[in-house]
Amino acid sequence: MTTRFWDRETFVEKLRAVGTRIYHDKHPFHVSMNDCRLSRDALRGWVANRFCYQKNIPLKDAAILSNCPVREVRRIWIHRILDHDGLIQGGRTACNVGHGAVAGARPVNEGGIEAWLRLGEACGLSRHELISDHHLLPGVRFAVEAYVNFARTQPWPIAIASSLTELFAPDLMSARLAAFEKFYAWIDARGLEYFRRRVTQARRDSDEALAITLEYCNTPELQREALHALEFKCDVLWSMLDAIHRAYPGPEKTAVPH
Repeated sequence: MTTRFWDRETFVEKLRAVGTRIYHDKHPFHVSMNDCRLSRDALRGWVANRFCYQKNIPLKDAAILSNCPVREVRRIWIHRILDHDGLIQGGRTACNVGHGAVAGARPVNEGGIEAWLRLGEACGLSRHELISDHHLLPGVRFAVEAYVNFARTQPWPIAIASSLTELFAPDLMSARLAAFEKFYAWIDARGLEYFRRRVTQARRDSDEALAITLEYCNTPELQREALHALEFKCDVLWSMLDAIHRAYPGPEKTAVPH
């Protein structure tokens, strides 16, 4: 039996259906977060563990770039590394990078990793606690490393398709920001800049990733691999929350996403 090629509308509909079915906004821990049912320790635990994911996003995107021979795609994708790592230029000051510093450099764009470190500080976590993975759970580490390895080993159009969780991120970020501002007043509001920034960035990024996926996943086989890649990414995010939920149990039991 021949596998049917989906037209553009059908392909997009099937991709979006993945988010409707298994995106991690439906995880009990995430629902508890938005419903003001997390303790301070649980929220700090989420921030600390999520940092492992944040700091590995540039490695994932670098892996995609290294596998992609198409210059036009690389030129579109490369800004993602700078969005998270930030951008520095020569100057008289120094910019802290990880455990050290680059002398004579100053930040032009602090990047998402720095913004997440500021979120940690706003929650009462030190930069050292986050950078050193002091609170990192094995399950979260395993899930994040699996995602980076996926980007390194899969064909680049499939790795890009896995990033299409960004289709669902703007609504998630908006709801998360509203919940933090309403329910978690003990967090310094200046630390929420990452969420504010990502509402806009995620819309741009998802538009780019979707356009590339539609153009380069251009066989029935690649379309289905793209769908499986997006499901895999949703499983990564769900697994991270499973690990965090077990470490910081709330009023609900961990659910199965399928």
